Amino acid sequence: MDAGPLVASLNRRDRFHRWAKARLNELEPPICACEPVLAEACFLLRDIPGGAAAVLKLVERGVLLVAFQVSPHAKSLAALMARYANVPMSLADACLVRMTELDDRSLLMTLDGDFRVYRRHGRQVIPVAMPPELSAK
Repeated sequence: MDAGPLVASLNRRDRFHRWAKARLNELEPPICACEPVLAEACFLLRDIPGGAAAVLKLVERGVLLVAFQVSPHAKSLAALMARYANVPMSLADACLVRMTELDDRSLLMTLDGDFRVYRRHGRQVIPVAMPPELSAK
C-alpha cells in the first residue's frame, strides 16, 4: 500500500476517502507496506489530530505489516531511483516497486500516477488499484 490511500482512508476530508475505505474493507489483513510509506503517511497526516497515531495503530493491530527492509535492497533501490530520476522517484516509491518485484502476485494500492510510468523487472507494468478517475489519466 502506498501512502496516498492510507492517508485518504484516515482523513475524512480527503477526496478519495470513500474509495480508499471501500478498497481497504475488501482486503484481508495484513496489508503490506514499508517504513518510508509509513513515514510519508505520518507526515501528510501531521495536521489531522491523531492522524500519525492512527497509522501506527494500524501497524500495532496487524492491519498494516511492515514487510520490507531497505538495507538488503539498497543497491536495487538506488538503481530504480537513478532510472526514474526524471520523474523523480521517492524512496517510498522505489520500495513499493521493489516489493512488487519480490511478489509478482501483488497489487499496489496507490493514488500516484507515477506508477503508470514505473516498471518492475525493467519492463513489466505494475498492477495497481487506483480510483477510476486517476487510472484513466
